[in-house]
Amino acid sequence: MRGCPFCGKPIRVDAAQCPFCREAIEQVRLRRGSSPDANAKIRRGLLYVLLGGVAHYFAAGYSGLNLPVTIPSVVTTYGTPLIFACGIGLILYGTFLHLRG
Repeated sequence: MRGCPFCGKPIRVDAAQCPFCREAIEQVRLRRGSSPDANAKIRRGLLYVLLGGVAHYFAAGYSGLNLPVTIPSVVTTYGTPLIFACGIGLILYGTFLHLRG
């Protein structure tokens, strides 16, 4: 049972018309969609993957461009792969939220 949106008296959930006030009641259909939070996490993960890839490309010396500062090897060994892996994790988590929602 639920209340009629027009007169407030209790009616059946599946009723198309109120038996008391005779007003037609719209059937509300809920659409299953993704949450904006899931889409934001996927976008942020893609940006982290791009950031990690570009930073590793330039910091590891693959570009042939001589950088004005020396990049410590710990950055290319642990830093950029960690950023890349965190981006992959955010993409997977956002996809999980998208499928669950």
